[in-house]
Amino acid sequence: MISVDEALRMVLGVAHRLPPMTVPLHDALGKILAEDVRAPDPLPPYPASIKDGYAVVASDGPGEYPVIAEARAGNDGLGVTVTPGTVAYITTGGPIPDGADAVVQVEDTEQIEGVESKRIRVLVETHKGADIRPVGHDIEKDAVVLNAGERVGVSEIGLLATMGVMMVKVYRTPYIGVLSTGDELVEQTTESLSRGQIRDSNRAMILAAALQQHCTVFDIGIVRDDEDELEKAIDTAVSAGIDILLTSGGVSMGDRDFVKPLLGKRGTMHFSKVSMKPGKPLTFAEINAKPTEDMTAKKILAFGLPGNPVSCLVCFHLFVVPAIRQLAGWANTHSLSVHARLVQPLKTDPVRPEFHRAVVRWEIDDGSGKPGFVAESTGHQMSSRLLSMKSANALLELPATGSVMPAGASVSAILISDLSSTSSSKSPLTLVQTSLLHGNTKTEITAEKSWDSESKVAILTVSDTVASGDGPDRSGPRAVSVVNSSAGRLGGARVVSTAVVPDDVSKIKDVLQKWSDVDKVDLILTLGGTGFSPRDITPEATKEVVEKETPGLLHVMIQESLKVTPFAMLSRSAAGIRGSTLIINMPGNPNAVAECMDALLPALKHALKQIKGDKREKHPRHVPHAQAAPVDEWERSYKSASGGGRETCSCG
Repeated sequence: MISVDEALRMVLGVAHRLPPMTVPLHDALGKILAEDVRAPDPLPPYPASIKDGYAVVASDGPGEYPVIAEARAGNDGLGVTVTPGTVAYITTGGPIPDGADAVVQVEDTEQIEGVESKRIRVLVETHKGADIRPVGHDIEKDAVVLNAGERVGVSEIGLLATMGVMMVKVYRTPYIGVLSTGDELVEQTTESLSRGQIRDSNRAMILAAALQQHCTVFDIGIVRDDEDELEKAIDTAVSAGIDILLTSGGVSMGDRDFVKPLLGKRGTMHFSKVSMKPGKPLTFAEINAKPTEDMTAKKILAFGLPGNPVSCLVCFHLFVVPAIRQLAGWANTHSLSVHARLVQPLKTDPVRPEFHRAVVRWEIDDGSGKPGFVAESTGHQMSSRLLSMKSANALLELPATGSVMPAGASVSAILISDLSSTSSSKSPLTLVQTSLLHGNTKTEITAEKSWDSESKVAILTVSDTVASGDGPDRSGPRAVSVVNSSAGRLGGARVVSTAVVPDDVSKIKDVLQKWSDVDKVDLILTLGGTGFSPRDITPEATKEVVEKETPGLLHVMIQESLKVTPFAMLSRSAAGIRGSTLIINMPGNPNAVAECMDALLPALKHALKQIKGDKREKHPRHVPHAQAAPVDEWERSYKSASGGGRETCSCG
């Protein structure tokens, strides 16, 4: 049994960076640049005004001048020459006309009234170059704007777009195969469990965790506790070209735990036990992938994750995430750690260091009289109790002392999610006090938030090829990326579930019904199976599930896609509502997913609110008509039409 630090050193020691690839600009988000990016042009490419004002000859000084032209952002200033004794109106970012050598802001001028031609009075002295950005002031031509090894975030996307860089060379993120082992496991869609059965949570959880790391995933499925079946599943994953294999279960000491010996037989076993709690049975090996016509020989990183759900996810964060980052070209692969003070006392294990699930948040007083992070345990820490991971955004590193760490003690906390995800303990009841003057009456309204402000989204890839393992799922990860990047425009949205099914009506219906009726997902996007081929049956399955159709959404999607390809008219997509869930069929083409979402976004936020029961997006000062003061409708209409009064209700 080795230490956590030693185990991580072994993993990173054999995790070699993947080769670079060139991707479209928006697919580069979250990836690491593989080469320096230089500016092909200076920015600005011409002398530009910093403010709205007047382009002048600085030596003219204060006085009255005729306005001979306008130079707005664009090309309005082309051919304009400012000579001594004249000025030209200019907007922020506009090109400086020839002859001008300074800009005087509008606030330092005044219009001269009562003259036929436009004239202004300059009120201040200025100097040459005032309020002008010279050529290359922001970025010089050929300057290195982004360095190899930098991660592409939203700001970097903006910089690349500014420079006209539409194809970006980045390091590839790993392709990850995920499988669960166990005779007791059944699919999540199973409605009624037989004795000895449990639904497979690990696979769904780890697939989601891999997608969160911007990886592409291959859902291998559930494998029974049979050595031959497990070996066939691994062969399928290897032939698909995966870079990392993640298995859950089958790594303990039982007589039907075949993962550990099989990984050892297929390659190099690096370790099979780690001194940690939870996660002791973690296994790590390298699998040898034989060369084929389509693939060169390579080594695949294989992690045998424990079967207990908490152990499985903790090991993913501590070992798989750094390995993913190393393969993807990150310079620093480790997760961020902070120091936090314990809210309550915690007993430590006497033998193994523990990674205790907790919620870390910032407090004005962390218990020391100063601001800082505090850490609150998520409760009972049994490794099978997945509830201990709920809301957890950190793993507390507790030493193996067997003692009790008192409240207020400072501990290291490894952050595993955004600190802003910390759940609030505040009541969902909010008191909105609004002064609505009807005479001298003050109305106090108590409103209960009747729907979750964040929409839950599920994505279903429908493909025989992907479901059988004969090809990767390219549409699903793209859809997740599109939804995540559009979360703000949807009023808050997150992908809570993804799945892959073959082109089979019953299997499509099973997933749609479970997500709608059991999981209460707000929006389901299906990808693929909307064309003319005999196996394209997604619309038929959807129509059997939905209760009300929404043809307007389909019309908008087709209109948008027709701008790109005339073949969009061949789409047979369906869309509709089941209960409080909106279901939309989209094409299987990854680019079409982005096109369709862009078309729907202007109305989708409002549609989701309506489905949840909000029939209209009310004005903050709206008062229900039953509670409003009596109004003479004739008088109100007259005042409104004549501009002599205001409407008392803005809900119309």
